[in-house]
Amino acid sequence: MANAWRRNQSTKILTPKNLVLFISTSLLLLIFLHLSSQTPTRNPSTKSIKDSISQRAIKPFDCLAAPQAHPVVANTVEGLKFPFLYSLSDFGTLPDKPHKNIVRTLKGKPFRRPDISATVQELLGEIKPRDREGVFVDVGANVGMASFAAAVMGFRVLAFEPVFENLQRICDGIYFNRVGDLVELFEAAASDSSGNITFHKLVGRLDNSAVSATGAKMAFKSNEEIAVQVRSIPLDEVIPVSERVLLLKIDVQGWEYHVLKGASKLLSRNKSEAPYLIYEEDPRLLQASNTSAHEIREFLRTMGYHKCTQHGTDAHCTKTD
Repeated sequence: MANAWRRNQSTKILTPKNLVLFISTSLLLLIFLHLSSQTPTRNPSTKSIKDSISQRAIKPFDCLAAPQAHPVVANTVEGLKFPFLYSLSDFGTLPDKPHKNIVRTLKGKPFRRPDISATVQELLGEIKPRDREGVFVDVGANVGMASFAAAVMGFRVLAFEPVFENLQRICDGIYFNRVGDLVELFEAAASDSSGNITFHKLVGRLDNSAVSATGAKMAFKSNEEIAVQVRSIPLDEVIPVSERVLLLKIDVQGWEYHVLKGASKLLSRNKSEAPYLIYEEDPRLLQASNTSAHEIREFLRTMGYHKCTQHGTDAHCTKTD
């Protein structure tokens, strides 16, 4: 009974120690609630994909609903300021003549840097932060080597690719690079009309598949060519007037003229709103699609693109009017 007196004493709840503990716990709870209510974005000024999907004339490709590609050989890319990973769609002839990047991976080396990836990052890197509200449009995305170069920099991307095997590899890269909030992927061939179009897949060299069967097999005559039906859609039907395009890249094995015609509204925008343009200008591939470099240049002049410079087989054009 020696300590019975303690039960008769009032309990002091708001001691200095308890008060500090209460305040600390409350602050931690408030911080947690605040952070959990925020939507993580790479760039607060960038419009989310969910906000733009409702404006599209075509639904984006659903990577989660597509069968997983296998096997998957992916690696990071060497020599870029903003590195990324991409997944191969062509493995070469195994084991006799494997793809050069498979050999590099087995040696513990990264994938060889694609020229277009470096070009995209260089051009987008020159854009001032206050002018970065807009998208990069990648027509003929293949496995995403240009798309991911832009996305890992924080830019939104619209990627167009009609070959299903390539779409699967782009889905791999979207996951590997954690850019699902920045990349909209479309299973379609950009063109000058809506509908269906015959497309020629080149087995073993899907990066050379083309609308023209002649163009598809031009460099790889021994490869098997398969004709498939794919959806075609003009860029003007996908990209609303309200959406700014910072850079437009087109690499479609000779079909460039038709893609450009389908983007007439986009290209005819005022100089300050018109995109920087990169397109492949290979005379042989253009001829296989019954067009020419001269025809493209004349069309671009009517759009106000008078300044074009040659970079290998690519043309870089800016609007002057």
